Amino acid sequence: MLEQFIEHKTQQLIYYASRFFRGRMPHTELHLFIWDTLEEWAQFGVQLKTPQSLREQVFWHLLHQLEFWPEQQLITDHVLRQNIQHCLSYLKGCGAIPLDCVGIRP
Repeated sequence: MLEQFIEHKTQQLIYYASRFFRGRMPHTELHLFIWDTLEEWAQFGVQLKTPQSLREQVFWHLLHQLEFWPEQQLITDHVLRQNIQHCLSYLKGCGAIPLDCVGIRP
C-alpha cells in the first residue's frame, strides 16, 4: 500500500513540478498539492523515517525542496533548478540518482 502511494504521488509530483517550471501552473497549486500529499501520508501513520527505496528517498527530497524554497528562488536560482531537474529526471526513469539527495519520510 505504501509503495503504491509513493508511486502514485511520484507521478503527480512530476506533473505538478514540470507544469510549475514551464510556467503553466501557479506556485499556490504546487504548494496545495504538497500539503495534500503530506495530509494523505499522515493518515498512514508510518513510524519509520527511513525511505524504503532510492526512488522514495528522491521523492521526499524533491517534495521538501519544492516546499522549502520560496517561489522566486525556485524560478531564478539556476543551481537549485538544475538539482530539481536531476531529481525529476531520476523519478521519470531517465537519469541517475542525484548527488546530495537526502530524503527522509516526514
